[in-house]
Amino acid sequence: MARPFYVTTPIYYVNDVPHLGTAYTTIVADALRRYQRLRGRDARMLTGTDEHGLKLEREAVAKNLTPQQFVDQMSARFREAWPKLLVEQDDFIRTTEPRHERLVQWVWERVAKTGDIYLGEHEGWYCVGCEEFKTEKELLPGNVCPLHQRPTERLKEPTYFFKLKDYEQKLLDFYDANPRFIEPESRKNEVISFVKSGLRDLSVSRTSFSWGVPVPGDTKHVMYVWFDALANYWTALGGEGSPNARYWEPSGEVLHLVGKDILRFHTVYWPAFLMSAGLPLPTKVFAHGFLTVDGQKMSKSLRNAVDPIRLAETEEIGGPDGLRYQLLRYVAFGQDGDFDHRAMIERYNADLGKNLGNLLSRTLGLCAKLTGGRVPAYAPETLELEFETQARVHIDAAARAWDDLAPHRALEEALALSSLANQYVDRAAPWAEAKKDNPARAATTLALLLDALRALSVLVWPAIPRKADALRAQLGLAPIACATGTDQWPTLTDHDRAGRPLGTATPLFPTVDKDVEKALLDRLQPKPEVAESAPPPPSVPGHPSAAPEATTITYDQFAAVDLRVGVVKTATKFPKKDKLLQLEVDLGEPKPRTIIAGLALTFTPEQLVGQRVIVVANLAPRDFGKGLVSHGMLLASGPSEKLVLATAPESAEPGAKLK
Repeated sequence: MARPFYVTTPIYYVNDVPHLGTAYTTIVADALRRYQRLRGRDARMLTGTDEHGLKLEREAVAKNLTPQQFVDQMSARFREAWPKLLVEQDDFIRTTEPRHERLVQWVWERVAKTGDIYLGEHEGWYCVGCEEFKTEKELLPGNVCPLHQRPTERLKEPTYFFKLKDYEQKLLDFYDANPRFIEPESRKNEVISFVKSGLRDLSVSRTSFSWGVPVPGDTKHVMYVWFDALANYWTALGGEGSPNARYWEPSGEVLHLVGKDILRFHTVYWPAFLMSAGLPLPTKVFAHGFLTVDGQKMSKSLRNAVDPIRLAETEEIGGPDGLRYQLLRYVAFGQDGDFDHRAMIERYNADLGKNLGNLLSRTLGLCAKLTGGRVPAYAPETLELEFETQARVHIDAAARAWDDLAPHRALEEALALSSLANQYVDRAAPWAEAKKDNPARAATTLALLLDALRALSVLVWPAIPRKADALRAQLGLAPIACATGTDQWPTLTDHDRAGRPLGTATPLFPTVDKDVEKALLDRLQPKPEVAESAPPPPSVPGHPSAAPEATTITYDQFAAVDLRVGVVKTATKFPKKDKLLQLEVDLGEPKPRTIIAGLALTFTPEQLVGQRVIVVANLAPRDFGKGLVSHGMLLASGPSEKLVLATAPESAEPGAKLK
């Protein structure tokens, strides 16, 4: 049996409210835990709040509260938020809890016994926001913290130091022996470069404030907030000898999900503390990117304006399931991403409304007419066997994507299976078979579609659990209930339900029309943050239709566009659609992508086959009607009748990413 699986979010600092960024990490952790439980693993998820430090002590004083009163109020907001996003963590840890304080003091004593902690004095520039001393080379002119854009404070105080410098080579050796400890690869390279540049001993206690865990044997000092906070992942399990200790290495698989801004703490300081204490290290630290909102950086005012709870309460776009789907499907985990309200509605319509929702409604509608609302018998022929073969490719690829911590790819494969089923029903045409007095063929088609929907309900359950169970109810199936040791990942072999009644068919994902979309955007979309001194966009006299001057974008915004080399495998014309061609493009994935492109006025299908093109691979699907959904866009220039394709050389492999 697979080892127990333990996934953690960072514990969130309670000077802020739950926002889209914290919701993103927490939803990903919940989805990964759900997937592992589907596979029969003993899986556990931890989240919580970080409640010590100078910053919180000052904020409490400013609000005329004790620090404990302040953190009690703020921590409750996080605990109350996650169920509204369908998050079901197994534990919620607070660093002010006695269970944590007792065990983090135990860790300190273990480290102190090795001789890795010594008393000294530290003077330097301290960022209250980061809760960290900064070197002058890390600061902007004026000793300003580059992350918080605020001046640091000059502090001098007695402090205990941890001999971090002694762990330089030990850390490098560990990274070398465990090449997948830090992911993505680019983040691992950053950490290795940082360690190779030389480590300094780390100040791990404070005397300038008192809101923290007392240092054992010297209560004038409180622990450095990062020594305190990082230990939560281990203290939450109850320490050595606890039943939950099975989740920690070496008996368990430990995955820390963190933002890239706190990667150093988790991959340098935390492993060094654990090595010193003689405790096993986690299996993997995965750093995800930052979110922008509608193309804007997530400033504090914007972060407060985009309330994930408010989005989760918007049932017109799927409620919490719709929000989870957007975050998991359209942000490539590990990269920066943009949360676009308009695109969220478009993607909801294309993926969930017109693809998965449409498949469910048309299948159940046909069953109501042709099979009396019951599951029909299955007698497969060539068309069904072909479908099953193709479906297994998507099902297997979705599992690999979840295992690789790529929920965006896993959901892409699920929607590809749904698209395949929509194409199959058009080809099989059960309504026509029924008119031909061939009820057995119509029954077989519908039986296969019902089984495909059953499989889809499992594939999407980690991401949209409430809607997945609602889909199952319409199929006459019970909600998903995970059990350790029982792998529920689907196969297309469940054809023993013939004669069983189906549930009541209701629209699962009603599509959003233009009027509703406008009302939603007016209600949900924050107003753009515009600098007061920003000049109006330039105009071109005499050319009112001229394109405005291009706006400058950040490197992170550009990096969010996934440009890949693709090879056109097939190209097909559409009747009555003069401009459009349907392309099957190899992007190095298990199956070619379907891309609908307006190329027919310039190219014949034969001219395109074999071309190495440039594809925007993470663009939202676009529905052209009649089951035609495009999953990407080719780059080209010029008018429709004289297009010039952006192409790649023959040496470029399919799927190669442009940088």
